[in-house]
Amino acid sequence: MIIAAHTLGCKLNYAETSDLLRRLSDEGNTIVDFHQKADLYLINTCTVTAVAEKKCRNAIRQAHRQNPDAQIVVMGCFAQVAADEIERIPGVTLVLGNDRKHLLPQILKDLPPSFLPHSSFTSPSLPFTLQYSSGDRTRTFFKIQDGCDYFCTYCAIPYARGRSRSATIEETLCAARRIADSGAKEVILTGVNTGTFGQHQGESFLDLLKGLDQIEGILRYRISSIEPNLLTDEIIDFVAHSRTFLPHFHIPLQAGSDHVLQLMHRRYDTALYAAKLEKIKSVMPDACIAADVMAGFNGETEEEFQKVLTFIDSLPISYLHVFTYSDRPGTAALKLGEKIPIPVRHEHTARLLELSEKKHKEFIASQLGKTRPVLWESTPHSNDQAIKQSSNQTMFGWTDNYIRICRPYDTTLVNTIEAVEISPKNIVRED
Repeated sequence: MIIAAHTLGCKLNYAETSDLLRRLSDEGNTIVDFHQKADLYLINTCTVTAVAEKKCRNAIRQAHRQNPDAQIVVMGCFAQVAADEIERIPGVTLVLGNDRKHLLPQILKDLPPSFLPHSSFTSPSLPFTLQYSSGDRTRTFFKIQDGCDYFCTYCAIPYARGRSRSATIEETLCAARRIADSGAKEVILTGVNTGTFGQHQGESFLDLLKGLDQIEGILRYRISSIEPNLLTDEIIDFVAHSRTFLPHFHIPLQAGSDHVLQLMHRRYDTALYAAKLEKIKSVMPDACIAADVMAGFNGETEEEFQKVLTFIDSLPISYLHVFTYSDRPGTAALKLGEKIPIPVRHEHTARLLELSEKKHKEFIASQLGKTRPVLWESTPHSNDQAIKQSSNQTMFGWTDNYIRICRPYDTTLVNTIEAVEISPKNIVRED
């Protein structure tokens, strides 16, 4: 079959989709771009926000327009929590929750390629499968953990992905060795709540990091996200002195007000969060630190929002991922606090994005004139607008502390690390 895929949401979803496409390609199927005509469209969904769910519906309609006779398989988090709703969308032929999407290649083998029953496969038992992305021999997204036990009041992900689970350290290291054999030099560790890796089987995330650091062939690791209460001083010190782990942290904040953090049932306060960032900067002064922040959560009055702005501005954060709060069915937040009008939520989002731009410019300015190691990529990411508009004679790479750099194309530098002095001329402007 000719197969096209579209991924919504997080890097974890990207790793899972890429892993599936690699397996489907190995079985003789042809993989094409999602905008092309295909026999089968795969849509891996997200349910973090109402916007993500809307994008899922739009993707289904787009696929159906491109080929009304195609099979459309919808899978992932939105599929897990809203299978009945998705089944009713014209064109959808199969709905796979997170418990079954890794079985898609086998399901397609068992069913005639010309006919997929209009049915869903979901169950409360969610397995764990180690998966990693392919197609870019420079960088790989590696799924090391899935699920979450935290049940924050705004979040539907525990219902979509189940409880926290992972493979053993040894199983994970075996998969990492396969990644090393593929030639990838940088690995991004992904999961829903990565810091809980191994907890249900008496192992620890730190011990996994120590094992990964010893694998030959992989030169760089990034931790895609880790909760502040799980980011121990021991982990920070290890990253600072390890062979391969980079000075780049993604630490969810969600709110800069202790009152709102309590409403969210987050497991830390602003003092702990600030202490973690202070610790990072004390041992890695040039580290890049990203934070997730939610705008317009129930109970976030204008006074509380001012606390958020003041708190974030006081921190050595490099940039923000800003989300606008939206009600998630079945979550406790529906019964909490005063609802913030949607126009106010959007206003708060815009102000947070302005603050993020300010923080990022300050971080970039602090790095000018410094020399950092850059891993040069072979091809640009297709969704990077700044790169789409660039010349084919330009190559791109990331510094260890996550600054996008460009230079004239040189085939001999692909998938190698070069020391580069950061200047206004070689920084890729994302705006």
